[in-house]
Amino acid sequence: MEATPESDLPRTSAPAARALAEAGITSLADLSARPWNEIAQLHGVGPQALRIWKAALDEHGFQADP
Repeated sequence: MEATPESDLPRTSAPAARALAEAGITSLADLSARPWNEIAQLHGVGPQALRIWKAALDEHGFQADP
């Protein structure tokens, strides 16, 4: 998983990345602070992006809100 230079979020599809940006989520800390079901419902977010983000959260010691 490679992070973008501006963020510690791992690379995902463009639609998934845009969905997070539009929701104001720019870091793993932001991602971990939001309800997981809310993230899953964002337009452009699919199962693969969720798996990638969950793995990154786990790797960096963050908890995903189930």
